[in-house]
Amino acid sequence: MTKTVTIRDDVYKKLLSIKREGESFSELFERLVEDASPTETLKKLRGCVEFDDKEKMLSEINARRAESRP
Repeated sequence: MTKTVTIRDDVYKKLLSIKREGESFSELFERLVEDASPTETLKKLRGCVEFDDKEKMLSEINARRAESRP
């Protein structure tokens, strides 16, 4: 499954500057969040990422949360 994420040009340039040769952006994101607390990572990303359909994304998150609860 793939998702489209829109980021500002300045954020893209910062990510591009730390991306390793031959590394995909998915691999870069995985590397950056691998050891980080999910909550802290989201706080750092707040305001840097724009979502195409925020309401749809929130609905999917809530549905998955409901599925995982006993």
